[in-house]
Amino acid sequence: MPRRPRGRRNDRKGAYYVEPTQIRLVIPPELNMIDLLGQGDSYLRVIENQFESDISVRGNQITISGQPGESRAVSTLFSELVALLERGEDLSVDSIERSIDLLRHGECSQAELRSDVILTHKGKTIGPKTAGQKRYVDAIREHTVTFSIGPAGTGKTYLAMAMAVESLRRKEIGRIILTRPAVEAGESLGYLPGTLFEKVDPYLRPLYDALFDMMDIEKSQQLMDRGVIEVAPLAFMRGRTLNDSFVILDEAQNTSAEQMKMFLTRLGFGSKMVITGDVTQIDLPKGSSGLRQVRDILTGVLDLTFVELGPRDVVRHKLVQRIVEAYQEYEEAKASRADDPSS
Repeated sequence: MPRRPRGRRNDRKGAYYVEPTQIRLVIPPELNMIDLLGQGDSYLRVIENQFESDISVRGNQITISGQPGESRAVSTLFSELVALLERGEDLSVDSIERSIDLLRHGECSQAELRSDVILTHKGKTIGPKTAGQKRYVDAIREHTVTFSIGPAGTGKTYLAMAMAVESLRRKEIGRIILTRPAVEAGESLGYLPGTLFEKVDPYLRPLYDALFDMMDIEKSQQLMDRGVIEVAPLAFMRGRTLNDSFVILDEAQNTSAEQMKMFLTRLGFGSKMVITGDVTQIDLPKGSSGLRQVRDILTGVLDLTFVELGPRDVVRHKLVQRIVEAYQEYEEAKASRADDPSS
């Protein structure tokens, strides 16, 4: 039998209601309230739009009035934002919206996420920004082989690259190998102009872009010249054993079942592998994909894990998240109609 909410009873109607709760927060005087509330109270308006509680500010005091659960949630949110400011972090509309999202889903706080710094380059810190990304990064730390499956913008390749670069800096591995399948866009590679590397370079360019965001171009070029960092199409992995390496296979949804098996069996001693892909963007004929198949085969294998990322883990423009959600809803509705014989 469900528990009745605590509060007063209205005997005439026989109904219960929950009395409003008022919580008062005193913000440390050394903090600038504009940093907390935003220019023109822009951050405060974001919070007010997301919660039903009444929020009033006087000086460095914030009073929150409303239903107990909502009021406590708003209080917790402000406490987390204050903690970020005290650590020297800057707030933004995006970071506040992410804090609210984490709070509503009962997951880790923004402070916990921001304390997980994978590496720092030119003053820029790189680390997980969502709870899903945090699970992903922890999975890479804890397993030899990690599969990351999710839509564009969820940081699958970028975070794997950051983990690889940091592992190299710590001398936990001796080299980084970055690979992806070269799927032809309507024409054979043999008919494209240039040398073999010039032909496959456009397919590998996203990997270079991520690498150069974490390491000086001159330094990375030196390491590539020495073979410490290798960027190559997937076909170049055949017949090799990759020891003492951090290996990233990107765009794995475009591997065949045979290519996926070939790649996974390249794993050598002292190595890690991260395989990333988006099963909604398969460019292979008839939608056949080694990434789709591999989960059915390898689920339950020790020291190997799968991490699912979703629209909530998209860290690009907010519109990208909405686009991903819209496509996801469309595909689910399409699958539902296909399963319903009466439709």
